[in-house]
Amino acid sequence: MNRLRTVAWIAVAMIVVASCSSAASTEPSTLAGGIDTATALLAERIDAIDAAVVEWRGATSIEEAQGAAEVAANLVVGPNGPGYGDRNEDGVIGGASEIGVLAGVDGSPAGLATLLAPNACVLKDVLGGSWDDPDGRWDEMASAIERWRPNNNTMPSLASHPMRVVGWATFTLATESLDKAHEYAGHANIHVVVSRRALDC
Repeated sequence: MNRLRTVAWIAVAMIVVASCSSAASTEPSTLAGGIDTATALLAERIDAIDAAVVEWRGATSIEEAQGAAEVAANLVVGPNGPGYGDRNEDGVIGGASEIGVLAGVDGSPAGLATLLAPNACVLKDVLGGSWDDPDGRWDEMASAIERWRPNNNTMPSLASHPMRVVGWATFTLATESLDKAHEYAGHANIHVVVSRRALDC
């Protein structure tokens, strides 16, 4: 346990205040509380993603929906994750943060959920299994998104529920239909709920 806490302190020592558009959350710069603080940080991030999904579901324009979808996706992947940045090309990075829920493509930073891997529910539903090969895990998501069609829902093939949020956000950013965006937000909401429940396992 002491070793795990040491890893936690090092991994999150560089976390700074995150700017998350309307879903902003403040993250402390250290992890002095060890695993308890890691749990609190992940809970705050899930709350921020939830707030973005709520905005996405209630959007009155496709632009608003896409902006909220961008926030949700960026909060999951973090700065070294796939697609991070100005996904809707409006000149603003919604959901900007120093660390994602999941590890970056090269494994750095580790991701807020990585520190909670000993929790079986977080491992199963948030991480979706081992992250020994982060690039490979993100390739799985990219493949599922590429293969997705309205009549071929590939999102259930992703064990990580936050990854599925990114998938539905990606489809929202690719549509001009507000009705479709609302439908996709409903799917994303399901995966936010599952992710939050994993913390209480």
